[in-house]
Amino acid sequence: MHIDIQARNFSLTDALNGHVIRRLGFALSSKDEHIQRVRVRLSDINGPRGGADKCCHIQVILPHLGDVVIEDTEVDLYAAIDRAADRAGRTVGRRLARLRDRERSSRHAEQTLVSEDADTVKETEIR
Repeated sequence: MHIDIQARNFSLTDALNGHVIRRLGFALSSKDEHIQRVRVRLSDINGPRGGADKCCHIQVILPHLGDVVIEDTEVDLYAAIDRAADRAGRTVGRRLARLRDRERSSRHAEQTLVSEDADTVKETEIR
């Protein structure tokens, strides 16, 4: 899983960079083989004025499934990262579960058609 991290309106520290990688690793590691890339954009909307303006924007790129985009804004940037990473992990998990369900139902439909065709052939042979 390739993770791109950008910081806007402030400098990205090693501690913040490590926190993002660690949190995304926890949230997305079990889905790693399905993820092409993760883009993280961290920003301080109001700059030095303060307030609930620390934003974490996460874009998870899933080939053939569309992107998952999560954004969270908090007073504390670490809290915004934690919440956004957790939400991204749950959303990617749901999207992959839906894909598995669709694949299972299509395989089941194919198997039903094959068994119906086999039953028709057996009836024809008996007559």
